[in-house]
Amino acid sequence: MKQLTRATLKTALNLLVFAVIGTAILAATFNLTHSRIAQSEQAEKLKLINQVVPESLYDNELIKDTLVIPASEQLGTEQDSVAYRGRLKGQPAVVVLEVIAPDGYSGKISMIVAINHAGAVTGVRVVTHKETPGLGDYIDFAKNKWISLFGGASHERYKEDDWKVRKDGGQFDYMAGATITPRAVVKAVHKALHYFEDNRDKLFAVSAPAVESTGQTEGASKQKAGAQ
Repeated sequence: MKQLTRATLKTALNLLVFAVIGTAILAATFNLTHSRIAQSEQAEKLKLINQVVPESLYDNELIKDTLVIPASEQLGTEQDSVAYRGRLKGQPAVVVLEVIAPDGYSGKISMIVAINHAGAVTGVRVVTHKETPGLGDYIDFAKNKWISLFGGASHERYKEDDWKVRKDGGQFDYMAGATITPRAVVKAVHKALHYFEDNRDKLFAVSAPAVESTGQTEGASKQKAGAQ
C-alpha cells in the first residue's frame, strides 16, 4: 500500500514538474514571438509614416512627439491609439492618426491617416487588412496606387456628399466589382478628418491633455457625417 502511494505521489510530482516546465516554455515562446511581431508591426508602421509625411513638413523627431488618444468612435478605435505630431520651426505642421475602418468586406482595416495643420490629408496607408486577395489588395499601396487619391483631400476640396465612392454619388474612384472595401476606407478617412478638425488644438498642444473620445465636438462632427 505504501509503495503504491509513493508511486502515485511520484507520478503526480513528475506530471506537475512537466506541466510547470511546459507552461514556462510556452510563456517564454509567446513573449518572444509577441515582442518580435510587435516590433515588426512598429517598423512597418514607421515605414508607412515616412510615405505619408513629406520630410519638408517637419524638423522635429516626429516619432517621439506623440500623444495617446483614448478609444474614439470617429477614429474607429476600441482602445488607446497613438498620434504622431510633426512640427516645423516649433509650429504645428502635421499629425498622423491611427484609424480603423470597421466595415471592410472581410473585417477591420487598420490605417494611418496624415493630416497637415491646414486640414488637408497628406497621405493614407493601410497597415493591416483581411480583404479578399485580388479584390481587396488594391488598397495596399505596394500593389496599387488607388489610396494615393486621398493626397490633398480636404473639406475645402470636397463637400460632405463628395466623400463617397462614385457609385454612391461621391468623388472617389473604385474598382469595378469591389465597392465595399473602398467605401469603408473613404468613410474612415472622412471621419478621421472630422476628428482632426474637432480636436486640432488638443492634438498639437505641447503638453496635451488626453483628447476626449466623446463630447459635443465629436457629436457635432457625427451629425455632419451622418449622411454617409
